[in-house]
Amino acid sequence: MTWTLLIILLLVLFLPFFVKPIERNLEVFLFVMGFIAAISSGVLDSTLWMKAVQNPIKITLVVLIASILFKWLRKLIQRGVSYVTRRLDMNVFLTLMIVILGLLSSVITAIVAAIVLVFIISMVRIDRDTQIRTVILSCFSIAFGSVLTPVGEPLATITTSKLNEDFFFLFHLIGLEAIVGVLGIGIFAVFFLKPRRTDRIEGNGQAESYTEIITRTLKIYLFVMALTLLGSSYSNLVDRYLLDLNTTILYWSNMVSAVLDNATLAAAEISPSMKVETIRFILLSLIISGGMLIPGNIPNIIAASKLEITSREWVRYGVPIGLVIMSLGFGYLVFIG
Repeated sequence: MTWTLLIILLLVLFLPFFVKPIERNLEVFLFVMGFIAAISSGVLDSTLWMKAVQNPIKITLVVLIASILFKWLRKLIQRGVSYVTRRLDMNVFLTLMIVILGLLSSVITAIVAAIVLVFIISMVRIDRDTQIRTVILSCFSIAFGSVLTPVGEPLATITTSKLNEDFFFLFHLIGLEAIVGVLGIGIFAVFFLKPRRTDRIEGNGQAESYTEIITRTLKIYLFVMALTLLGSSYSNLVDRYLLDLNTTILYWSNMVSAVLDNATLAAAEISPSMKVETIRFILLSLIISGGMLIPGNIPNIIAASKLEITSREWVRYGVPIGLVIMSLGFGYLVFIG
């Protein structure tokens, strides 16, 4: 059983990175792997199945409602952005956008926050380099803010479910660090962003269709369902091998989530038997390192795809920024937190 689960885990972690058809159909692939893993580990029963069916409901409903509301309010938001950018310094506007989207992402979800980010960036006339910097900083900010509630993103949903905790558990556990992270990224943006006005507008700026919204919502549902199955399948292995592992090793080894979705790693790593300190190390390392490369987090994938940001362009700023934040986060956890 152990070897079967390890093989499945390796397939889950690496095939999406190397096989394009799997990457394009990640949710279906993860569901199939999760189902097989649950059978192999002997944990698939009616209780787990009901849990897998129920876990995604809240986040998918929030994604659906927020996406439809954004579609209906799109023109109003467009007029508001045009009005504000004519009266605010562009650097101030971009910084405020980074912070506000980060804080709102726990309510509107990281997915919708990324869609709003793409919409706004498509409207403002700024140089390409500043656009990429802004998108990367925004995705780091959204990653921090979206863990404040279980509906913010799949990582938060699956973590709260696996630990059998209430709605505000993550807010109490790492809420201060998440908010400080969002604000810290905003302060950094003031000095890091040097926007230059240009006539070029990025992206097509077209509204999403209802079909696209419903399709994305169904994919999120299947994604969280798959993570629930995977998480339960690996609980015994985590209890056996990771509970007593040094937190420093866990923290830095989780940099692998830069190339692998951090929610998938959270599903495999986190266990109710872990100490709170260990869970904090795991969550913060996954949140931060997930922003370093495009595949690490859902907002990165959405923004890079719609704005045609290449992996090379993302690496130029994402990796150095991520390493700095990882180092600061590690210092905080060891010496203060």
